Amino acid sequence: MSGDIEDKPQPLIEHLMELRTRLMWSIGAFFIAFIVCFFFAKHIFNYLVYPYKLAVSWANLDVEKAQLIYTAPQEFFFTQVKVAMFGGLVIAFPIIAAQIYKFVAPGLYKNERAAFLPFLIASPLLFLLGAALVYFFFTPMVMWFFLSMQQAPGQDEVAISLLPKVSEYLSLIMTLVFSFGLVFQLPVVTTLLARVGLLTSEWLAEKRKFAIVLAFVVAAVLTPPDPLSQIGLAIPAILLYEISIYAARLVERQRSQRALDEASSSSDVAKTDSV
Repeated sequence: MSGDIEDKPQPLIEHLMELRTRLMWSIGAFFIAFIVCFFFAKHIFNYLVYPYKLAVSWANLDVEKAQLIYTAPQEFFFTQVKVAMFGGLVIAFPIIAAQIYKFVAPGLYKNERAAFLPFLIASPLLFLLGAALVYFFFTPMVMWFFLSMQQAPGQDEVAISLLPKVSEYLSLIMTLVFSFGLVFQLPVVTTLLARVGLLTSEWLAEKRKFAIVLAFVVAAVLTPPDPLSQIGLAIPAILLYEISIYAARLVERQRSQRALDEASSSSDVAKTDSV
């Protein structure tokens, strides 16, 4: 079994030096991405405003009159800093994930490395899938819901218009992106736990009713305090939980098939030795 590990045991100081190297690469990648994103912060923010414009068009309003405001002199500057941090983290994430893998990989067996790599690829893809759902559908739907509450001026009514602040809009879309991105990691986490034997598909199926309640609780914590946002996050979480059960069953079938193959090969070797 020890032959499966390519790297020899290292003293603590070498592990700390390796950790320092990986941290320096990760922080450096984030810093460079942050500088680049800060230079293009206004352009990035304009892309993030696209869901709001889409919601305005859904509400049959004039897109040219759609605007966001800031009420403090420094507000838009700090909003650009947040945009740069958000973009820098997204851009640098593949490098950060690669550095984490390079630090952990020497302590893994070859088969564990081969099993871990697909999840390293699937995790950012699922995060991007959740972010795309937020960007093209969920945020426009939420903003359309808020825009529908506007009131036109009338004989006995005053005009009530939505004028979102740049900082609050950015906080909303960042919260939704990270919430959906984290929820979309559910199949990855459950499949990994099923591979190491900490979870089974039968246990996940038995806890389905608790998972449904937990999905709504988590959605209430992570999303803005409106029912549309909470339901919009809870329903995908429940669907992903069902996908996780199916993924765990696939892992169990593969494990059973692998055990049968090993038993078959062992019996063939025993027959050959007896002959």
